[in-house]
Amino acid sequence: MHQVATPEISSQSGMVNSLEGVKNATVQIEAQGSFVDPQLGTVYNSAGRGTGFIIDPSGIAVTNNHVVTGAALLKVWVAGESQPRNARVLGVSECWDLAVIDIDGEGYPYLGYYEGGISPGMEVYAAGFPLGDPEYTLTKGIVSKAQANGESSWASIDAVIEHDARIRGGNSGGPLITPDGKVVGVNYAGNDVFDQNFAISAQNAIPVIEKMRLGEDYESIGINGQAVVSEDGSISGVWVSSVKSGSPADKSGLQGGDILTTKERLVLGLDGTMADYCDILRSRNPHDTIAIEVLRFDTQEYLSGQLNGNKLETQFSFAQEFENEVVDQGGSYSEFVTVTDDYGAIQVSIPTAWAEVSGEPWYDGDDVIGSSIVAAANIDAFYNTYDEPGVFFGVSDDVARLAGYIQLLDVYRESFMGDCSLDGRYPYEDSGFLGSYDVFTNCGSTGSIIIVLAARPIANETSFLATEMVQILSDADLVALDEILRTFDVVGTLP
Repeated sequence: MHQVATPEISSQSGMVNSLEGVKNATVQIEAQGSFVDPQLGTVYNSAGRGTGFIIDPSGIAVTNNHVVTGAALLKVWVAGESQPRNARVLGVSECWDLAVIDIDGEGYPYLGYYEGGISPGMEVYAAGFPLGDPEYTLTKGIVSKAQANGESSWASIDAVIEHDARIRGGNSGGPLITPDGKVVGVNYAGNDVFDQNFAISAQNAIPVIEKMRLGEDYESIGINGQAVVSEDGSISGVWVSSVKSGSPADKSGLQGGDILTTKERLVLGLDGTMADYCDILRSRNPHDTIAIEVLRFDTQEYLSGQLNGNKLETQFSFAQEFENEVVDQGGSYSEFVTVTDDYGAIQVSIPTAWAEVSGEPWYDGDDVIGSSIVAAANIDAFYNTYDEPGVFFGVSDDVARLAGYIQLLDVYRESFMGDCSLDGRYPYEDSGFLGSYDVFTNCGSTGSIIIVLAARPIANETSFLATEMVQILSDADLVALDEILRTFDVVGTLP
């Protein structure tokens, strides 16, 4: 419902130049909509509250991305008014946790920016509406650190201001100010256990704010989310609580409750922060195509697709395709771990039960042709019998210059034809790789399955060839294969 707003507040307009005047330019924001919480699930018609501050007499205001993105509507209470005004989002950035909104009306008092240096001991005040209380609050403190670590589970900023002007939930997006009412930073995080409070430096935020007030999203795909890691480390990524309509995330098919697990095959959130997520965005242009993979948590489906490209689709799953073919149709691996080769060139996630890991080079005779990882509970048994599950993962740029993935599969085919039955050769494609795989069944006396896959990167087909050979005896091994294919990547320089 649109609230009728007073068109001007002429008696209070102009730049604030006192601590007392900050109240007139600090606003309370209510974001109404449906969001998906990692603990609570979908919360329909929820109304969360935060803070913002006006930076222009036309009603342009700054707040946090996590306060407004994905909301169906915004209500804004301006000082001295009992009825809320409507507002619209102009631009957002989940990497900076900043957003700019436009409040109905004009003639507003507004805050200017502090332009001096920031150092420990500097007196500051935090203005806002903590805990959703409609009464304006001001707390006093000093700057503790001028360049604190800004990496968090919901933003990625090189450095932020740490201070002890106490903030609480609801202060998000409010101004950190000087005694004469100038904005030093935008409050965005607090740690109640250690009584730490953090603000995004105004001088760092200004270029981002200026882009967003022109209607641009910045270092953003349009989500409200946070980095998450499961207790056993088997799942990590960015939990999406809501999506901005019309954004690249929305157009790709991302929705609330999804976990964005990879971008460009890089596993996200392993350190519990948004750092990798945002660094990928910072290395690309806003309209570049970016490969993504998603775990749709409520259905446990893995999806793959692209931002600014192909929409998300259900990923092919070896566990689903071959679940009736394995000898042992029970069991599971409780934990996975990411391992790298000796060169730090390739990595993959494997069951922790495959405790013997070798990262020695990939040899052709005496010649090093690439990087490799071999993992199994017993590597010797994996190589010499058909009753030990495990994986060989190799990547070579030398082989890529001489052959394609079909020729590479043909070489491996000769190794298993005597002891196994060839089920067939099938095409393989995911968000980053194109190739084929051979399936061998009834291997040896145990009747195990061997799957050999060879693929090249879609973006640069001549850069390298990757091959994976996995020996499978159970459903658990099939699930491990899906995880291997989801996580294998080239992360460094090949030998």
